[in-house]
Amino acid sequence: MEFDNLVKLIQAVSESELTRFSYEENGVSISMKKDKKQKLVTINNVAETAGSGLPVLTAAEAPAGNADISGQAEGNIVKSPLVGTFYSAPDPESEPFVKVGDPVSKGQVLGIVEAMKLMNEIESDYDGIVRQILVSNEDVIEYGQPLFVIG
Repeated sequence: MEFDNLVKLIQAVSESELTRFSYEENGVSISMKKDKKQKLVTINNVAETAGSGLPVLTAAEAPAGNADISGQAEGNIVKSPLVGTFYSAPDPESEPFVKVGDPVSKGQVLGIVEAMKLMNEIESDYDGIVRQILVSNEDVIEYGQPLFVIG
């Protein structure tokens, strides 16, 4: 692929709603991925209202998977042992390994992290109930990032 065409392809993918794109031609492959954004909505003060009697809400943009877990559900935190892409199910057509409220036992697979084309199973270090899932399917995650809260 010529450089000009490559630049046009990158621009087209960047301006689109796509979050992941792969292309292969003559043994050369190109893969692009955009980080997803999610809206975090917090209630500042329940007593404070916006004239309509409804609580005032503020929203902030934050990258998916960077949730602050302080002050949220109590329990044991399962963290990522490596950097990679998180997958909640063994393949796109399958149900997730676990959902919030599911009982889990030590050693049970909670998800998969793909790193350098290798699929690494993330196992629970604890027995308990899944209280929170702190990442979404296909999120890029960091080493030591909290993934699950098991209580």
